[in-house]
Amino acid sequence: MKKIQQKSTIVQSSPTIVTIGTFDGVHLGHQEIIKKLVVQAEEYDLTPTLLTFFPHPRMVLQQDANIKLINTLEEKRQLLEKIGLKNLVVYPFTREFSRMTALDFVRDVLVNKVKVKKLIVGYDHRFGRNRTANIEDLKDFGQIYDFEVEQISAKEVDEVSVSSTKIRNALMEGDIKKANSYLGYAFMLNGKVIKGNALGREIDYPTANIHIAEEYKLIPMDGVYVIKSTIGDNQLFGMMNIGNKPTVGGRSRSVEVHFFDFDGSLYEQHLTIEMLHRLREERKFDSVDDLKIQLSKDKQKALNYIEKNDVG
Repeated sequence: MKKIQQKSTIVQSSPTIVTIGTFDGVHLGHQEIIKKLVVQAEEYDLTPTLLTFFPHPRMVLQQDANIKLINTLEEKRQLLEKIGLKNLVVYPFTREFSRMTALDFVRDVLVNKVKVKKLIVGYDHRFGRNRTANIEDLKDFGQIYDFEVEQISAKEVDEVSVSSTKIRNALMEGDIKKANSYLGYAFMLNGKVIKGNALGREIDYPTANIHIAEEYKLIPMDGVYVIKSTIGDNQLFGMMNIGNKPTVGGRSRSVEVHFFDFDGSLYEQHLTIEMLHRLREERKFDSVDDLKIQLSKDKQKALNYIEKNDVG
């Protein structure tokens, strides 16, 4: 997939069919829009393109909102590519950009840079300075600049009944099952394995400490989760702890994974962790021995879940 991130390079060589939005999560509703885009791209011989924005507009316009995102940019790119998207334009969102008029946005960005010939947008799509322009304005601009506008009906959107906000809330509540059902895939964490204090190895549960570089990435509610990952050619299952490790005096939040049936070093490798199920909350035990007993119970519950739900 072609991905463009600098304004100066957003100049397409071929005409495009475009949809616009942050598409955080690339959830089931987003997937339907992209599939529609890809089908019509073949029909009209256009390049299917998503024009998205980064940082998320709320990060810029509501700096106290402290919003966390379901996907990193790279996760979003990979998910969109799987659905068949050929072109992802990541337009830098700034306060200056937010003050651009609807006319300037359509002419300077959609027409001159992205080369739009057809635009697919939601029934409630609004854009331009203070979001004052609507679908009728878009259709007027389409007549002036020779591009078609297709509106996704309220019925189509309501049938999916899913939103990025619902998914964020489910993740923050630790409800991985609900979040994954909305996403249509397993929520993922991506990061590099860094050195930890090696306490896990001392109690026969060695862990890989995952460092997630993107501070804006949403980390689900603290607790113990069933996970899977692919290392080399092998798909591995395990359990992951998110939290402060209170039993061993941890003071900062961390993400640590213990893989079943794996013995080797993962230091400095980049891993994708897919979250499948929440086993329990994180809690402080009276002793390390009590923690070890609980980890044995957690492992058995995880293995039972994997076998029962056929998540391979």
